[in-house]
Formats: sequence, C-alpha cells, structure tokens
Amino acid sequence: MIDATNTCCFFGHRKIDETEELKNNLYEIIENLIANEKVDTFLFGSKSQFDDLCHKTVTELKEKHSYIKRIYVRSAFQHIPDWYEDSLLNHYEDTYFPEHMENAGRASYVERNQEMINHSKFCVVYYDENYLPPKRRNSRRDLFDYQPKSGTAVAYNYAVKKKCKIINVFKRSDDNV
Repeated sequence: MIDATNTCCFFGHRKIDETEELKNNLYEIIENLIANEKVDTFLFGSKSQFDDLCHKTVTELKEKHSYIKRIYVRSAFQHIPDWYEDSLLNHYEDTYFPEHMENAGRASYVERNQEMINHSKFCVVYYDENYLPPKRRNSRRDLFDYQPKSGTAVAYNYAVKKKCKIINVFKRSDDNV
C-alpha cells in the first residue's frame, strides 16, 4: 500500500508550454518536496507532455536521491506481458493497474487520476483554468459539436475536494510549497 503522507502525483494538460522557467521551477518544487516534505514516492500517469517532463525531472533528481520511487499507474492493460512490464521497469520502480478500474472504459484516465490523488498528499499540476479541449462530435451524424470537459480540470477539482496540497506550475503562485 502506498503511504499518501510521503507521496506526490502529477497531472496536467496534454500539451504544455515547456520553457526553461517551467523546467527550473518544476525542478525546484520537486527538490523541495524531497528535501523538506520528505516525499519519496512519485505517481505518474501518461499521455501528456507534462507527465513526460515530470518523469524526466524526477529521474534526474533520483541521481541525487537514489531512494525515491517512481511508480507508473496504468489506465489500461490490467494484465501485461512480462516484456512490457520489464520495459516499464526500466523507467519506473513499480507499475500497477488499480483493481477497481477493470471496467472503467472511456473514464479510465479520470479514474486513474483519482487513484493517484487518493494516494497522494501533494499534487504537482499544470492546470490552466481557461483551457478547453477541442470541440468534438459524438458521431459523424451529429450536426452539433460538443465541448468536452478538461480531464485536468476534473482531476484538479477532485484534488481540491480531497484537500491535497496542490502546486500549480502553470502559473507559479504564492501558495506553492
């Protein structure tokens, strides 16, 4: 079982503005979480530039803090072949698929993010409250586009509800750790 006290998860928009300032801020924030908040476990999802940047930053910090753990929380593939697990374990110390997500379907990313939030005291996020995903159609026969919800907004609101310590690196604010 993951101890939420010493755990941080990451989530954010698929596409980000990856600046040197963002990279430096992220490094400083994660370093502070390790050194001052005693965070030793980091939970990752996938499918976003922000996830990739966070993984790269934590991996860099792992050279300095070898005891930290990177865990990949899968939103798909409950059972994976050994070769895939071995591949993941080249980049993470562990991976798992939450049991309750077995039939999540299209909601798997939402449920995976909630799983990570439920097991974290800290959430480092890249969240622009003005962001809207591209409009879509339900089917080719639909005449009207609909505006899907931002998965990041859903996760952010859930983390607020769960009273996690949220650090939004989209716009660094005074309430950051």
